[in-house]
Amino acid sequence: MTLKNKRILALVSDDFEDLELWYPVYRLREAGATVDLVGEKAKTVYTGKYGVPATSDYSFDEIKKEEYDGILVPGGWSPDKLRRYPAVLDFVRYFDQEKKPIGQICHAGWVLISAGILDGVNVTSTPGIKDDMTNAGATWHDVPAITDGHIISSRRPPDLPEYMQQYIAAFESGTK
Repeated sequence: MTLKNKRILALVSDDFEDLELWYPVYRLREAGATVDLVGEKAKTVYTGKYGVPATSDYSFDEIKKEEYDGILVPGGWSPDKLRRYPAVLDFVRYFDQEKKPIGQICHAGWVLISAGILDGVNVTSTPGIKDDMTNAGATWHDVPAITDGHIISSRRPPDLPEYMQQYIAAFESGTK
């Protein structure tokens, strides 16, 4: 239970990539963390790209970002929706400023781009948004997962095991 007493905010909206939300949530819970699903509305069922539901615990407006130790942004098509909420961009900027772990996979890089936090950061993502990432000032790498300080990124579902090892390690190594 290496993440006991850690609280992680996982963003959710319709069309999330099912595995990119649930695999990290379950791994983190197995490691002892509390993971709260946070969406535009509380107690709302959001549906993944392949039909797997996720019910939000809280709305963006209900949470206090200072009570969380890290944030997860799943991929799929949901990042294109999530980045349109000022509260989501505020969350990401806060975790960046505080150097708390930020996990992003696949298309989730769009949220970090919109938050303006990728300049000079080593990242990976789905190759489909490689140009978006580099145009935002990031250095893109074609690797399963990469950690640059407190930002942990990954390409796609087959890379989830390596991604989660690195994300969990960010908490264990003393990153805030």
